[in-house]
Amino acid sequence: MEGTIYSLIPPFIAITMVILTRRVILSLGLGILSAALLLANGNVADTVVIVWEAFKGIFWKDGSWNTWNIYIEFFIIILGIVTAFISINGGTRAFGEWAMKRIKTRAGAQIMTAFLGIAIFLDDYFNSLAVGQVSRPITDRHHISRAKLAYIIDSTSAPVCVIAPISSWGAYIIGIVTSVFAAHGVTQMSAFTAFVKMIPMNLYVWSALALVFIVAIRDLDFGAMKTHEKRARETGQLFDPNKDVPGETKTPLPESKQGSVHSLIWPIVALIIATVVFMIWTGYSEGASIMEIFGDADVSVALFYGGLIGLLLSFIFFIQQSMIKKAVNPGIFLNGALQGIRSMLPAVLILIFAWAIVDLIGQLKTGAYLAGIVENSSLPIGFLPFLLFIIAGLIAFSTGTSWGAFGILIPIAGEIAAVVDMNIILPLMAAVLAGAVFGDHCSPISDTTILSSTGAGSNLMDHVMTQMPYAFTAAAVSALGYLVLGFSGSTLAGLGTVVILLVIIMFLPRKNVSVSLNEKTIE
Repeated sequence: MEGTIYSLIPPFIAITMVILTRRVILSLGLGILSAALLLANGNVADTVVIVWEAFKGIFWKDGSWNTWNIYIEFFIIILGIVTAFISINGGTRAFGEWAMKRIKTRAGAQIMTAFLGIAIFLDDYFNSLAVGQVSRPITDRHHISRAKLAYIIDSTSAPVCVIAPISSWGAYIIGIVTSVFAAHGVTQMSAFTAFVKMIPMNLYVWSALALVFIVAIRDLDFGAMKTHEKRARETGQLFDPNKDVPGETKTPLPESKQGSVHSLIWPIVALIIATVVFMIWTGYSEGASIMEIFGDADVSVALFYGGLIGLLLSFIFFIQQSMIKKAVNPGIFLNGALQGIRSMLPAVLILIFAWAIVDLIGQLKTGAYLAGIVENSSLPIGFLPFLLFIIAGLIAFSTGTSWGAFGILIPIAGEIAAVVDMNIILPLMAAVLAGAVFGDHCSPISDTTILSSTGAGSNLMDHVMTQMPYAFTAAAVSALGYLVLGFSGSTLAGLGTVVILLVIIMFLPRKNVSVSLNEKTIE
């Protein structure tokens, strides 16, 4: 079954079920079961063993603890506790009041979130969770739905990381490009130079980022997002109360009336600084460049220890509010910690199931099967960037990992260029990067999709269904750009096509869009 059309069955079942039922755990579970059945050739006993090994491998693999996954899960839980104590300490309330005096419109709140997403480019996990924590008090006060916040976070995390040389993504991609260049004897440019040259060719990045600002400036809501935004504007209800929302405490926690903005800012700033320091610490070696340091860094360890520093600072502020200012009862400490942990458990569980199905899909070689379609195609050269963009999107969507698509398709792009024309190797690799980010954006089994909804405090499937129309719009614009780039051989022509199409979208007439709250401060 491996590497055949049957390998598409598990991701198809999981993704279709999750869209139809909105029950994420059940849908992922069915996908896991179907993948295990295929790997076991229908043998029930072997299926049970394969499922057990998939889940066990999340925590224990090759005779040792799988520290990457464990530290990521701990970081998510720590962030839940930090969020709860920031609220108890009055930081969320104070920051919201401070921001409302300076950010007067809904558009301003969305643009601020987008700029934060662009600024925090070191790692997509870090970006998704940190931006949500800072932005949520502001977007909540401006009645911006959590689904819209999740869309902005998701569309400014991976797209920025994939074009940032000094990031976990940049280091990973440059490493793959280095091996491709070595395999095909490319010596006229370094892998780093190639990465920089591919930045303007990554058309989906520019389309997705530009669309975020267009949506914010024009208040452009369409598809399922219109329903969420309409409810948020008219009722102040930022999410569907009948659905699980990660990061939201089940019962309201008391808030200090004497808390200040510092109660929110300093724990987050400490977390960011500590994470960067620990990334340098875990990646440092004598004589290593900054690129090599970030490439070798253990991001999961850095996030865990950075999270502990942020947690410690939030506890210090709690001591100040409870023991010194007497603004909150010290007895709520344990309840606050438990509420913070409980608020993140849905995200933790979904992430575990997502990792399990991604592992099994990898064993089925779903990505390799789709990649083989590209390798065996005999299309004209001009179609190749477009085709690689689409296939990379399908692989990332089906497997839930853009990094997996990079690892599979970038070497194939090198092989195709070596056979056809080495002058197109950069456009082909750029198309792979762009398509993989697009597919990752749309996939409900993607870890970055899950963490973006967690950071925003949005239901996962609400995030997926509201983001899809925007992602497909950006992808359609990019696909046309890759056709022009492929046939013209000009990056400028491809970018120009994208710009023209985005300008058309910018000035399209709107119908029945309420803007009553857009130009005034919400009291």
